[in-house]
Amino acid sequence: MDKLKHPTVRREYTGIRKLPQLWESVRKNRLAAVALGGNQPSPEGDSAATLVAALRAISQDIGGIVSVSRFFRTPAYPPGSGPDFVNAAALVATDLDASAMLSGLHAIEARFARKRDLRWGARTLDLDLVAFGDAVLPDPATEEHWRTLPPARQSVETPDRLILPHPRLQDRAFVLIPLAEIAPGWRHPVTGRSVAKMLEALPEADKAAICPI
Repeated sequence: MDKLKHPTVRREYTGIRKLPQLWESVRKNRLAAVALGGNQPSPEGDSAATLVAALRAISQDIGGIVSVSRFFRTPAYPPGSGPDFVNAAALVATDLDASAMLSGLHAIEARFARKRDLRWGARTLDLDLVAFGDAVLPDPATEEHWRTLPPARQSVETPDRLILPHPRLQDRAFVLIPLAEIAPGWRHPVTGRSVAKMLEALPEADKAAICPI
């Protein structure tokens, strides 16, 4: 039996409230969007079980889960580099500031045996802070620099500080497809484009490769 489709796993993550309208009703500077993913087993089990456990850890250590997307199966990049990923997105209401929240997410990753040996490589758990309300960090010029970085430089250059919104948000179907389920109307505070519009602009082939599980 495919563990990704195990009924007890599906019941737990689909039981978390799906209330995308709260994106507008909760104070925006304390509602964060988190992208979750993984393609290697962790101490909690397979990738789906790991994401369920990670959501539980986020709710205990960082803040309440306001809404969570379905789980999606995503091909590893580059093609053939490893097993498919399982991806999801969640909205989290928190009292932490953005830097403290990022530290908390990294601590949760470490508990699930995340190793950072290879950029864009296989991993047990990836928790990306995608957006923190309408925050632009550290400043609009730095955010624009990293957001518009040419593709050839993206694989060899990484920022040494937190950049928000995540500079690759608009490029990643595996982030935008889950995020569009729970926050389609959120607008990038610099470009003004909504999650729905950013997703619409992506190549159809990128979107077609990502399927709910």
